[in-house]
Amino acid sequence: MHIERLTHLLCVMILAAVAVAGVPDAWAQGGNGIARPASTSVIAAAVTVRAEADRTLFSVTLSEPVEANAHLMEGPDRVIVDLPEVAFHVPTDQGSKREGLIASYRFGLFAPGRSRVVIDLSQPATVADIRVQTDAPGGAAVLIIELKHADRDEFRKVMAANPAKSAKVGPEREAVAEKADERPIIVIDPGHGGIDPGANGANGIVEKDLVLTFARELRKRLSNSGYYRVVLTRDEDVFISLGDRVRAARGAKADLFISIHADSISGGQGVRGLTVYTGAERASDAESARLADRENKADAAAGMDSTDGPDEVVDILQELTSRETRSFSHRFAGRLVGELDSVAQLNKNPRREAGFRVLRAHDVPSVLLELGYLSSRKDLDLLVSDEWRGKAIGSMAVAIDRFFAQRLARQGAAAVSP
Repeated sequence: MHIERLTHLLCVMILAAVAVAGVPDAWAQGGNGIARPASTSVIAAAVTVRAEADRTLFSVTLSEPVEANAHLMEGPDRVIVDLPEVAFHVPTDQGSKREGLIASYRFGLFAPGRSRVVIDLSQPATVADIRVQTDAPGGAAVLIIELKHADRDEFRKVMAANPAKSAKVGPEREAVAEKADERPIIVIDPGHGGIDPGANGANGIVEKDLVLTFARELRKRLSNSGYYRVVLTRDEDVFISLGDRVRAARGAKADLFISIHADSISGGQGVRGLTVYTGAERASDAESARLADRENKADAAAGMDSTDGPDEVVDILQELTSRETRSFSHRFAGRLVGELDSVAQLNKNPRREAGFRVLRAHDVPSVLLELGYLSSRKDLDLLVSDEWRGKAIGSMAVAIDRFFAQRLARQGAAAVSP
C-alpha cells in the first residue's frame, strides 16, 4: 500500500507540473526537432498492470475522470478500450512487459478527439469491470479495466454480444482546386501515427514522429516551388488506416503518392541505409516480404479489422491502368534512388518490391520510402539531423521535378532537365 500511495503521489506531481507548464501551440517540438503532440485537457501520467489469480487489473492514472468503452477482438485476442482524447505522458515502450492475462499494450490518439488503448491478451479473457476511482491522492482519477480469464467459447460469445462500432477513421479530404489549376497533385503519407508508433529508436524517438516531421518539411519544399499541390494523409499524431491512406490518394486524384517510413531490425545494428519500394504481389526478397507483412498489420495494431476489401481491379480497363501505373511507379523509384545516392547512405539493395497494402491504388503511381533504420545509430543520427533532412528533401524535390519535367514544361514552369 505504501508503494501504491507513493506512485499516486508521483503521478499527481507529474500532472501538476504538466498543467502548470502547458503547451501554447497545437504542436510542440521534441528533441532533435522531431514533432510531438502537445498536451490536451486530460492527461494520463501512469499505467500499471497487476495480476491477481485469474484476474488482471489494468490501471491508468488520469488528471480527471473519463468515459471508457471496451470491446473484444479475435485474431489475435485483444481488448480495445476507447476513450475521449487523452495525452499519454507515459513512455511508449512501457507496454512491452508481459503480466498476467496481458501480453503487451499500446496507447495513443486514434482519431481527432478520440484515444485508444489496445491490450494484447496472452490468453482469452473478458472485461469483468470498468470503473473510475476518483478518490486518488491529489484529485487524480484512476481508470481500472479488470480482465478475467475466459475460455474460447465465452470470449467469442461476449465479442459477438458487444461488437465493435464501425467508424470511419481517415484524413479530412483537402479541397483540390479543379479546372484552372493543372499543377500535379502529390500526396505525401507519413507512416503510422496515433496509437501506432511504428519502429522505436534510441532516446525515445519513434517512427511516427520522425516521418511526420520529414513529410511536413517535404511538403513545404514542394509547395514553395509553386509547381505542385501537396496533400498530407495526416498532419498530426493521429491514426489513419491503410485503406484510408489509399483512398486519400485516389480521392485527391493524386499524380504521385509517396509513403514515408523508417525501419528497424532486432539484432541488426549493422544493417542500415535508405530503400525505395514499389508494390508487387510477390516480394523481391525475404526481407522485403517481412517488412511488408509488418507494415500491413498496422490496422490490427490499432485495434481495427485488417482484412482486405474486395479487389478493386475488376475489369480489363482497370488492369491496363494498373500496368501503366506500375510502370510510372518504377520509373519514379529509379529516379528517387538515383538522386538520393549522392546525399544518403543507401541500403545494399536500395530498389525493392513487396505487397504493401498502402501501395495498392491502381491508378496512382506510388512508392514507399524507408529513410533508414532506427536500430542503426548512424542512420538515426542522420534522420534527426536538420542538415541531412534538408539535403535528402532537396534531392527528392529534384527527382520529383524530373519525373514531372514534361508536364511542368507544358505548364510553363521553369525548365527542368529530364
